[in-house]
Amino acid sequence: MKAFVAGLLLLSAACFAQDPIPAGTILPVQLNTSLNSRKSKAGQPVTGRIMQDVPIAPGKSIRAGAKVYGRVVSVAAAVNGVAAQLSFRFDELRFAHKALPITTNLRALASMMDVEDAQVPPTGTDRGTPWAWMTRNLIGGEVAYGDGGPVARGDQILGQALYGGVLLPVRVKPGSQCRGDVAGNTQLQAMWVFSSDACGVYGLDGIQISHAGRTAPVGQITLSAAQGNVDVTAGSGMLLRVTPDPAK
Repeated sequence: MKAFVAGLLLLSAACFAQDPIPAGTILPVQLNTSLNSRKSKAGQPVTGRIMQDVPIAPGKSIRAGAKVYGRVVSVAAAVNGVAAQLSFRFDELRFAHKALPITTNLRALASMMDVEDAQVPPTGTDRGTPWAWMTRNLIGGEVAYGDGGPVARGDQILGQALYGGVLLPVRVKPGSQCRGDVAGNTQLQAMWVFSSDACGVYGLDGIQISHAGRTAPVGQITLSAAQGNVDVTAGSGMLLRVTPDPAK
């Protein structure tokens, strides 16, 4: 009996390993760890929390609350006018009692304050306006209308607003290096507090994504600071994107 149960567990693990997260999937993450080029050290663990259910296949999703795990790869503090840099990567996603290796790149990064602002309606509720009907201004310029309403830019309807997140297509931001659909993945993505074309850095003056992790070294993300040190506090938000396997 024990051998039979063990065989089932191995079969389940093998099936799961053959069904990875589709390339191009957006992972909306809130950092649990602060990143600071003056204080952080190479090898330091970095963790984050998935903030919205992430659809990965019909009827399947990664539930909000899942965790991503990684580490700081290298740190260079600002010295004699040379910009500070901090490199890190995420290697593992844990959800539903499973641990899955991942390789991701960074599409967008927003400060803790910008994340908080995007989750609070610009005006308070009143007797005639329930909370579920309130609008939220997403990071990047779109508006989410209530719970179950549309997400729009002007009069263009782009996707659906949900309690605690949004489902949107991934769009190209003009003049940016960020892409739209990747590897044929055209499904609506869990963008959390970000707009469909959110790309780059928001609310963190002087910080740049100098290497997003899409090219070698694949999966390694590097932030740099024009002046002073890289300082990204816990509570900041990220749009990570699952990187296509270069071997496929």
